[in-house]
Amino acid sequence: MPYIPTTPAEEQQMLATLGIKSIDDLFRDVPKSLRYPDIKLEAGKSEMEVLQEISAMAGRNANADTYKWFLGAGAYNHYVPSIIGAIASRGEFLTAYTPYQPEVAQGTLQAIFEYQSLVTSLTGMDVSNAGHYDGATALAEAAIMALKNGEGQGKKKVLIPATLHPEYIEVLKTYLAPRGAIIETYNSSPSGGGRVGVPQDLACLIAAYPDFLGEIPDDLEGLADAVHAAGALFIVHADPIMLGIFKSPGEYGADIVTAEGQSLGNDLNFGGPYLGVMAVKEALMRKMPGRIVGEAHDDQGRRGFVLTLAAREQHIRREKAVSNICSNEGLAMLRAAIYLSLMGTEGLKGVAELCWNNSHYLASIIEEKAHAKTQSRKGVFFKEFVVELPCDAELVYKKMFDKGIVAGLPLGRYYPDKKNEMLVCVTEKNTKAQMDEYAALLKAVLEEAK
Repeated sequence: MPYIPTTPAEEQQMLATLGIKSIDDLFRDVPKSLRYPDIKLEAGKSEMEVLQEISAMAGRNANADTYKWFLGAGAYNHYVPSIIGAIASRGEFLTAYTPYQPEVAQGTLQAIFEYQSLVTSLTGMDVSNAGHYDGATALAEAAIMALKNGEGQGKKKVLIPATLHPEYIEVLKTYLAPRGAIIETYNSSPSGGGRVGVPQDLACLIAAYPDFLGEIPDDLEGLADAVHAAGALFIVHADPIMLGIFKSPGEYGADIVTAEGQSLGNDLNFGGPYLGVMAVKEALMRKMPGRIVGEAHDDQGRRGFVLTLAAREQHIRREKAVSNICSNEGLAMLRAAIYLSLMGTEGLKGVAELCWNNSHYLASIIEEKAHAKTQSRKGVFFKEFVVELPCDAELVYKKMFDKGIVAGLPLGRYYPDKKNEMLVCVTEKNTKAQMDEYAALLKAVLEEAK
Protein backbone atom coordinates (compact mmCIF):
# COMPACT_ATOMS: atom_id res chain seq x y z
CA MET A 1 0.00 0.00 0.00
CA PRO A 2 2.34 2.80 -1.23
CA TYR A 3 -0.03 5.68 -0.35
CA ILE A 4 -0.59 4.76 3.34
CA PRO A 5 2.32 5.75 5.62
CA THR A 6 1.39 3.55 8.59
CA THR A 7 0.24 -0.05 8.95
CA PRO A 8 -2.88 -0.99 10.96
CA ALA A 9 -0.61 -2.43 13.68
CA GLU A 10 1.36 0.82 13.92
CA GLU A 11 -1.89 2.78 14.08
CA GLN A 12 -3.14 0.70 17.01
CA GLN A 13 0.20 1.12 18.79
CA MET A 14 -0.03 4.91 18.46
CA LEU A 15 -3.62 4.94 19.72
CA ALA A 16 -2.64 2.81 22.72
CA THR A 17 0.23 5.16 23.52
CA LEU A 18 -2.21 8.09 23.47
CA GLY A 19 -4.70 6.20 25.60
CA ILE A 20 -7.57 6.35 23.11
CA LYS A 21 -9.47 3.72 21.18
CA SER A 22 -9.97 5.22 17.71
CA ILE A 23 -8.88 7.96 15.35
CA ASP A 24 -12.24 9.65 15.91
CA ASP A 25 -11.29 10.13 19.57
CA LEU A 26 -8.52 12.48 18.43
CA PHE A 27 -11.22 14.94 17.37
CA ARG A 28 -13.73 14.50 20.17
CA ASP A 29 -13.11 18.04 21.45
CA VAL A 30 -14.22 19.45 18.08
CA PRO A 31 -18.02 19.90 17.89
CA LYS A 32 -19.56 17.56 15.32
CA SER A 33 -21.13 20.50 13.50
CA LEU A 34 -17.68 21.91 12.79
CA ARG A 35 -16.01 18.69 11.65
CA TYR A 36 -15.26 18.05 8.01
CA PRO A 37 -18.03 15.93 6.47
CA ASP A 38 -17.43 12.32 5.54
CA ILE A 39 -15.94 11.92 2.08
CA LYS A 40 -17.52 9.20 -0.02
CA LEU A 41 -14.60 7.72 -1.89
CA GLU A 42 -14.74 5.07 -4.54
CA ALA A 43 -13.14 1.70 -4.02
CA GLY A 44 -9.36 1.69 -4.26
CA LYS A 45 -7.74 1.72 -7.70
CA SER A 46 -4.53 0.23 -8.99
CA GLU A 47 -1.47 2.40 -9.59
CA MET A 48 -1.97 2.10 -13.35
CA GLU A 49 -5.58 3.30 -13.09
CA VAL A 50 -4.61 6.21 -10.84
CA LEU A 51 -1.89 7.36 -13.24
CA GLN A 52 -4.27 7.12 -16.19
CA GLU A 53 -6.86 9.22 -14.38
CA ILE A 54 -4.30 11.83 -13.31
CA SER A 55 -2.92 12.03 -16.87
CA ALA A 56 -6.42 12.56 -18.24
CA MET A 57 -7.05 15.34 -15.72
CA ALA A 58 -3.71 17.00 -16.54
CA GLY A 59 -4.55 16.81 -20.24
CA ARG A 60 -7.45 19.20 -19.68
CA ASN A 61 -5.02 21.97 -18.66
CA ALA A 62 -4.16 24.69 -21.12
CA ASN A 63 -0.39 24.93 -21.20
CA ALA A 64 2.31 26.47 -23.31
CA ASP A 65 3.04 23.18 -25.06
CA THR A 66 -0.50 22.46 -26.24
CA TYR A 67 -1.67 26.04 -26.95
CA LYS A 68 -0.16 28.84 -28.98
CA TRP A 69 1.09 30.99 -26.12
CA PHE A 70 1.13 34.80 -26.08
CA LEU A 71 0.79 35.31 -22.34
CA GLY A 72 3.57 36.91 -20.30
CA ALA A 73 3.00 39.50 -17.55
CA GLY A 74 5.87 38.29 -15.38
CA ALA A 75 6.16 34.60 -16.33
CA TYR A 76 7.64 33.97 -19.76
CA ASN A 77 7.57 31.07 -22.19
CA HIS A 78 11.20 31.05 -23.26
CA TYR A 79 12.94 28.03 -24.72
CA VAL A 80 14.82 25.93 -22.19
CA PRO A 81 17.51 23.79 -23.88
CA SER A 82 17.25 20.13 -22.82
CA ILE A 83 20.87 20.10 -21.72
CA ILE A 84 19.97 22.37 -18.78
CA GLY A 85 17.73 19.76 -17.21
CA ALA A 86 20.27 17.05 -17.95
CA ILE A 87 23.05 18.89 -16.12
CA ALA A 88 20.94 20.30 -13.28
CA SER A 89 19.48 16.86 -12.47
CA ARG A 90 22.86 15.17 -12.05
CA GLY A 91 23.41 13.56 -8.67
CA GLU A 92 26.19 16.01 -7.88
CA PHE A 93 23.61 18.81 -7.85
CA LEU A 94 20.08 17.56 -7.37
CA THR A 95 18.89 16.41 -3.95
CA ALA A 96 15.58 16.72 -2.13
CA TYR A 97 16.98 19.81 -0.42
CA THR A 98 18.60 21.51 -3.42
CA PRO A 99 16.25 24.55 -3.42
CA TYR A 100 17.54 25.57 0.02
CA GLN A 101 20.73 23.56 0.24
CA PRO A 102 23.46 24.70 2.65
CA GLU A 103 26.77 25.22 0.91
CA VAL A 104 28.78 22.26 2.16
CA ALA A 105 30.45 21.11 -1.06
CA GLN A 106 32.94 22.77 -3.37
CA GLY A 107 30.75 21.95 -6.39
CA THR A 108 27.76 23.79 -4.94
CA LEU A 109 29.91 26.73 -3.88
CA GLN A 110 31.54 26.97 -7.30
CA ALA A 111 28.14 26.86 -9.06
CA ILE A 112 26.99 29.81 -6.94
CA PHE A 113 30.25 31.66 -7.58
CA GLU A 114 29.86 31.20 -11.34
CA TYR A 115 26.23 32.33 -11.15
CA GLN A 116 27.25 35.47 -9.26
CA SER A 117 29.95 36.22 -11.83
CA LEU A 118 27.51 35.81 -14.72
CA VAL A 119 24.88 38.03 -13.07
CA THR A 120 27.33 40.83 -12.34
CA SER A 121 28.53 40.73 -15.93
CA LEU A 122 24.96 40.80 -17.25
CA THR A 123 23.78 43.65 -15.01
CA GLY A 124 26.96 45.73 -15.03
CA MET A 125 27.24 45.57 -11.24
CA ASP A 126 30.01 44.59 -8.80
CA VAL A 127 28.48 41.94 -6.53
CA SER A 128 25.58 39.50 -6.74
CA ASN A 129 24.02 37.28 -4.11
CA ALA A 130 22.80 33.74 -4.71
CA GLY A 131 19.20 34.76 -5.28
CA HIS A 132 15.84 35.42 -3.64
CA TYR A 133 12.48 33.72 -3.81
CA ASP A 134 11.37 35.63 -6.93
CA GLY A 135 11.63 38.96 -8.68
CA ALA A 136 9.04 40.69 -6.51
CA THR A 137 10.81 39.57 -3.34
CA ALA A 138 14.18 40.75 -4.64
CA LEU A 139 12.75 44.18 -5.47
CA ALA A 140 11.12 44.52 -2.05
CA GLU A 141 14.38 43.52 -0.36
CA ALA A 142 16.19 46.16 -2.42
CA ALA A 143 13.74 48.81 -1.20
CA ILE A 144 14.34 47.69 2.39
CA MET A 145 18.09 48.11 1.82
CA ALA A 146 17.44 51.67 0.66
CA LEU A 147 15.29 52.45 3.69
CA LYS A 148 17.97 51.14 6.04
CA ASN A 149 20.55 53.17 4.11
CA GLY A 150 18.49 56.30 4.81
CA GLU A 151 17.86 55.58 8.50
CA GLY A 152 18.57 58.53 10.76
CA GLN A 153 18.10 60.94 7.86
CA GLY A 154 14.33 60.83 7.71
CA LYS A 155 14.38 59.23 4.29
CA LYS A 156 11.19 57.20 4.08
CA LYS A 157 9.95 57.88 0.58
CA VAL A 158 10.03 55.18 -2.11
CA LEU A 159 9.19 56.31 -5.64
CA ILE A 160 7.94 53.61 -8.00
CA PRO A 161 6.75 53.83 -11.62
CA ALA A 162 2.98 53.75 -12.04
CA THR A 163 3.49 51.03 -14.65
CA LEU A 164 5.41 48.68 -12.38
CA HIS A 165 3.88 45.19 -12.27
CA PRO A 166 0.72 45.57 -10.10
CA GLU A 167 1.57 42.46 -8.10
CA TYR A 168 5.06 43.77 -7.43
CA ILE A 169 3.47 46.95 -6.08
CA GLU A 170 1.37 44.89 -3.67
CA VAL A 171 4.45 42.95 -2.51
CA LEU A 172 6.30 46.23 -1.94
CA LYS A 173 3.41 47.59 0.13
CA THR A 174 3.31 44.43 2.23
CA TYR A 175 7.06 44.38 2.85
CA LEU A 176 7.41 48.06 3.57
CA ALA A 177 4.28 48.65 5.67
CA PRO A 178 5.96 47.85 9.02
CA ARG A 179 8.83 50.22 8.21
CA GLY A 180 6.73 53.33 7.85
CA ALA A 181 7.71 53.80 4.23
CA ILE A 182 5.87 56.30 2.04
CA ILE A 183 5.29 54.72 -1.36
CA GLU A 184 4.47 57.11 -4.18
CA THR A 185 4.08 56.45 -7.89
CA TYR A 186 5.40 58.58 -10.70
CA ASN A 187 4.71 58.84 -14.42
CA SER A 188 7.83 59.44 -16.45
CA SER A 189 7.32 61.13 -19.79
CA PRO A 190 9.94 59.81 -22.21
CA SER A 191 8.04 61.05 -25.25
CA GLY A 192 8.02 64.58 -23.86
CA GLY A 193 11.46 64.45 -22.33
CA GLY A 194 9.97 64.82 -18.86
CA ARG A 195 11.73 63.81 -15.69
CA VAL A 196 10.23 62.87 -12.38
CA GLY A 197 11.11 65.26 -9.57
CA VAL A 198 13.43 63.93 -6.87
CA PRO A 199 12.38 64.92 -3.31
CA GLN A 200 15.02 65.34 -0.61
CA ASP A 201 13.34 62.82 1.71
CA LEU A 202 13.74 60.12 -0.93
CA ALA A 203 15.15 56.74 0.14
CA CYS A 204 15.12 55.25 -3.33
CA LEU A 205 13.71 55.59 -6.81
CA ILE A 206 12.78 52.39 -8.66
CA ALA A 207 12.82 52.21 -12.45
CA ALA A 208 11.23 49.40 -14.48
CA TYR A 209 13.36 48.32 -17.45
CA PRO A 210 11.02 47.53 -19.22
CA ASP A 211 7.78 48.26 -17.38
CA PHE A 212 4.78 45.97 -16.95
CA LEU A 213 3.42 47.00 -20.36
CA GLY A 214 6.69 46.18 -22.09
CA GLU A 215 7.74 49.79 -22.67
CA ILE A 216 11.39 50.77 -22.29
CA PRO A 217 11.91 54.17 -20.62
CA ASP A 218 14.30 56.48 -22.43
CA ASP A 219 14.78 58.89 -19.53
CA LEU A 220 17.16 56.74 -17.48
CA GLU A 221 20.24 58.62 -18.67
CA GLY A 222 21.34 60.96 -15.90
CA LEU A 223 18.55 59.91 -13.55
CA ALA A 224 21.05 58.26 -11.20
CA ASP A 225 22.85 61.60 -10.72
CA ALA A 226 19.61 63.30 -9.64
CA VAL A 227 18.78 60.45 -7.25
CA HIS A 228 22.28 60.40 -5.77
CA ALA A 229 22.21 64.18 -5.31
CA ALA A 230 19.28 63.64 -2.95
CA GLY A 231 21.29 61.03 -1.01
CA ALA A 232 19.07 58.21 -2.25
CA LEU A 233 19.61 54.91 -4.04
CA PHE A 234 18.72 54.19 -7.67
CA ILE A 235 17.14 50.73 -8.13
CA VAL A 236 16.47 49.21 -11.56
CA HIS A 237 14.25 46.17 -12.05
CA ALA A 238 15.22 44.66 -15.39
CA ASP A 239 14.35 41.88 -17.82
CA PRO A 240 17.54 39.78 -17.95
CA ILE A 241 16.89 38.62 -21.51
CA MET A 242 16.58 42.22 -22.70
CA LEU A 243 20.05 42.94 -21.33
CA GLY A 244 21.41 40.81 -24.17
CA ILE A 245 20.91 43.78 -26.52
CA PHE A 246 20.28 46.83 -24.31
CA LYS A 247 22.58 48.79 -22.02
CA SER A 248 23.01 47.28 -18.59
CA PRO A 249 21.51 49.06 -15.55
CA GLY A 250 25.05 49.48 -14.25
CA GLU A 251 25.79 51.71 -17.24
CA TYR A 252 22.91 53.95 -16.13
CA GLY A 253 24.43 54.28 -12.65
CA ALA A 254 22.14 51.87 -10.80
CA ASP A 255 23.03 51.11 -7.18
CA ILE A 256 20.91 47.95 -7.03
CA VAL A 257 19.61 45.79 -9.87
CA THR A 258 16.87 43.21 -9.43
CA ALA A 259 15.22 40.87 -11.91
CA GLU A 260 13.01 37.83 -12.25
CA GLY A 261 15.35 35.01 -13.28
CA GLN A 262 12.65 32.57 -14.43
CA SER A 263 13.40 33.36 -18.07
CA LEU A 264 16.98 32.18 -17.60
CA GLY A 265 16.61 28.44 -18.12
CA ASN A 266 13.65 27.87 -15.81
CA ASP A 267 10.28 26.55 -16.99
CA LEU A 268 6.95 28.26 -16.28
CA ASN A 269 6.26 25.63 -13.58
CA PHE A 270 2.71 26.86 -12.98
CA GLY A 271 4.07 29.96 -11.27
CA GLY A 272 7.10 28.74 -9.35
CA PRO A 273 9.58 28.21 -7.90
CA TYR A 274 11.22 31.19 -9.56
CA LEU A 275 14.44 33.12 -8.98
CA GLY A 276 14.90 36.61 -7.62
CA VAL A 277 18.08 38.16 -9.00
CA MET A 278 19.92 40.87 -7.06
CA ALA A 279 23.20 42.64 -7.79
CA VAL A 280 24.68 45.76 -6.17
CA LYS A 281 27.60 48.14 -6.25
CA GLU A 282 30.51 47.11 -4.04
CA ALA A 283 29.74 49.82 -1.47
CA LEU A 284 26.45 48.07 -0.66
CA MET A 285 27.82 44.53 -0.50
CA ARG A 286 27.63 44.16 3.27
CA LYS A 287 24.14 45.64 3.36
CA MET A 288 22.82 43.13 0.84
CA PRO A 289 20.67 40.25 2.13
CA GLY A 290 21.43 36.74 1.01
CA ARG A 291 24.56 34.69 0.66
CA ILE A 292 27.71 35.46 -1.27
CA VAL A 293 30.33 32.94 -2.29
CA GLY A 294 33.91 34.10 -2.76
CA GLU A 295 37.07 32.62 -4.25
CA ALA A 296 39.99 31.81 -1.98
CA HIS A 297 43.23 29.82 -1.95
CA ASP A 298 44.57 27.34 0.60
CA ASP A 299 48.11 27.29 2.04
CA GLN A 300 49.25 25.33 -1.02
CA GLY A 301 47.90 27.91 -3.43
CA ARG A 302 45.01 25.75 -4.63
CA ARG A 303 41.83 27.59 -5.63
CA GLY A 304 38.72 26.99 -3.57
CA PHE A 305 35.36 28.57 -2.81
CA VAL A 306 34.01 29.75 0.51
CA LEU A 307 30.75 31.14 1.83
CA THR A 308 31.83 34.73 2.39
CA LEU A 309 28.49 36.00 3.69
CA ALA A 310 25.75 33.66 4.92
CA ALA A 311 22.10 33.93 4.00
CA ARG A 312 20.88 33.09 7.47
CA GLU A 313 22.23 36.39 8.70
CA GLN A 314 19.48 36.66 11.30
CA HIS A 315 21.34 33.99 13.25
CA ILE A 316 24.04 36.57 13.83
CA ARG A 317 22.46 40.00 13.48
CA ARG A 318 18.89 39.18 14.54
CA GLU A 319 16.90 42.42 14.59
CA LYS A 320 19.74 44.23 12.81
CA ALA A 321 19.52 41.89 9.82
CA VAL A 322 18.59 43.38 6.48
CA SER A 323 16.25 40.45 5.88
CA ASN A 324 15.01 37.61 8.02
CA ILE A 325 13.53 35.45 5.27
CA CYS A 326 16.23 35.41 2.63
CA SER A 327 17.18 32.03 1.26
CA ASN A 328 18.51 31.25 -2.18
CA GLU A 329 16.57 29.28 -4.77
CA GLY A 330 19.40 26.82 -5.28
CA LEU A 331 18.02 24.75 -8.14
CA ALA A 332 16.58 27.72 -10.07
CA MET A 333 19.88 29.55 -9.55
CA LEU A 334 21.81 26.54 -10.87
CA ARG A 335 19.65 26.35 -13.98
CA ALA A 336 20.18 30.07 -14.59
CA ALA A 337 23.94 29.63 -14.27
CA ILE A 338 23.91 26.74 -16.75
CA TYR A 339 21.70 28.71 -19.16
CA LEU A 340 23.87 31.82 -19.13
CA SER A 341 27.12 29.88 -19.44
CA LEU A 342 25.79 27.81 -22.35
CA MET A 343 24.19 30.72 -24.20
CA GLY A 344 27.11 33.08 -23.80
CA THR A 345 27.08 36.66 -25.00
CA GLU A 346 26.11 35.85 -28.59
CA GLY A 347 23.47 33.30 -27.64
CA LEU A 348 21.72 35.65 -25.24
CA LYS A 349 21.91 38.41 -27.82
CA GLY A 350 20.31 36.09 -30.37
CA VAL A 351 17.39 35.26 -28.04
CA ALA A 352 16.85 38.94 -27.23
CA GLU A 353 16.89 39.89 -30.92
CA LEU A 354 14.31 37.21 -31.71
CA CYS A 355 12.07 38.50 -28.91
CA TRP A 356 12.44 42.07 -30.20
CA ASN A 357 11.85 41.19 -33.86
CA ASN A 358 8.97 38.78 -33.21
CA SER A 359 7.08 41.15 -30.92
CA HIS A 360 7.45 44.08 -33.33
CA TYR A 361 6.38 41.87 -36.24
CA LEU A 362 3.20 40.76 -34.46
CA ALA A 363 2.40 44.33 -33.43
CA SER A 364 2.73 45.49 -37.03
CA ILE A 365 0.50 42.79 -38.55
CA ILE A 366 -2.13 43.25 -35.82
CA GLU A 367 -2.41 46.87 -36.91
CA GLU A 368 -2.25 45.99 -40.61
CA LYS A 369 -4.56 42.96 -40.74
CA ALA A 370 -6.77 43.15 -37.64
CA HIS A 371 -6.93 46.96 -37.70
CA ALA A 372 -6.41 47.08 -33.93
CA LYS A 373 -4.23 49.78 -32.45
CA THR A 374 -1.10 48.78 -30.57
CA GLN A 375 -0.03 51.15 -27.82
CA SER A 376 3.64 51.86 -27.34
CA ARG A 377 5.65 55.03 -26.93
CA LYS A 378 7.66 55.55 -30.09
CA GLY A 379 7.63 51.80 -30.72
CA VAL A 380 10.25 51.16 -28.02
CA PHE A 381 8.99 48.01 -26.31
CA PHE A 382 10.50 44.65 -25.58
CA LYS A 383 8.66 41.33 -25.81
CA GLU A 384 5.32 42.78 -24.65
CA PHE A 385 2.94 45.39 -25.99
CA VAL A 386 -0.65 46.53 -25.46
CA VAL A 387 -3.41 46.01 -28.03
CA GLU A 388 -6.36 48.38 -27.82
CA LEU A 389 -9.57 46.57 -28.81
CA PRO A 390 -13.02 47.90 -29.77
CA CYS A 391 -14.68 45.51 -27.32
CA ASP A 392 -14.11 43.75 -24.00
CA ALA A 393 -10.67 42.09 -23.98
CA GLU A 394 -11.99 39.20 -21.85
CA LEU A 395 -14.46 38.35 -24.62
CA VAL A 396 -11.71 38.38 -27.24
CA TYR A 397 -9.48 36.29 -24.98
CA LYS A 398 -12.15 33.59 -24.49
CA LYS A 399 -12.99 33.36 -28.20
CA MET A 400 -9.31 33.01 -29.14
CA PHE A 401 -8.75 30.55 -26.31
CA ASP A 402 -11.47 28.34 -27.75
CA LYS A 403 -9.44 28.25 -30.97
CA GLY A 404 -6.24 27.17 -29.20
CA ILE A 405 -4.55 30.56 -28.75
CA VAL A 406 -3.80 32.09 -25.36
CA ALA A 407 -3.97 35.64 -26.63
CA GLY A 408 -2.45 37.53 -23.71
CA LEU A 409 -3.56 39.18 -20.49
CA PRO A 410 -6.79 41.21 -20.42
CA LEU A 411 -5.64 44.29 -18.54
CA GLY A 412 -9.00 44.82 -16.85
CA ARG A 413 -7.72 42.32 -14.31
CA TYR A 414 -5.50 45.06 -12.87
CA TYR A 415 -6.80 48.29 -14.39
CA PRO A 416 -10.58 48.94 -14.39
CA ASP A 417 -10.13 51.61 -17.08
CA LYS A 418 -8.37 49.20 -19.45
CA LYS A 419 -11.07 46.57 -19.97
CA ASN A 420 -10.66 46.87 -23.75
CA GLU A 421 -6.90 46.35 -23.69
CA MET A 422 -4.79 43.20 -23.93
CA LEU A 423 -1.15 42.75 -22.96
CA VAL A 424 0.44 40.49 -25.58
CA CYS A 425 3.77 38.72 -25.11
CA VAL A 426 6.01 37.28 -27.83
CA THR A 427 9.21 35.32 -27.25
CA GLU A 428 11.69 33.43 -29.41
CA LYS A 429 9.37 30.39 -29.26
CA ASN A 430 6.57 32.06 -31.23
CA THR A 431 6.85 31.18 -34.91
CA LYS A 432 5.85 33.36 -37.87
CA ALA A 433 3.02 30.94 -38.61
CA GLN A 434 1.70 31.32 -35.07
CA MET A 435 1.85 35.11 -35.26
CA ASP A 436 0.12 35.18 -38.65
CA GLU A 437 -2.59 32.91 -37.25
CA TYR A 438 -2.95 35.21 -34.24
CA ALA A 439 -3.54 38.28 -36.41
CA ALA A 440 -5.98 36.45 -38.70
CA LEU A 441 -8.01 35.03 -35.81
CA LEU A 442 -8.05 38.39 -34.01
CA LYS A 443 -9.40 40.00 -37.19
CA ALA A 444 -12.17 37.38 -37.42
CA VAL A 445 -13.09 37.73 -33.75
CA LEU A 446 -13.28 41.53 -33.97
CA GLU A 447 -15.41 41.40 -37.12
CA GLU A 448 -17.76 38.95 -35.41
CA ALA A 449 -18.03 41.25 -32.39
CA LYS A 450 -19.14 44.26 -34.47
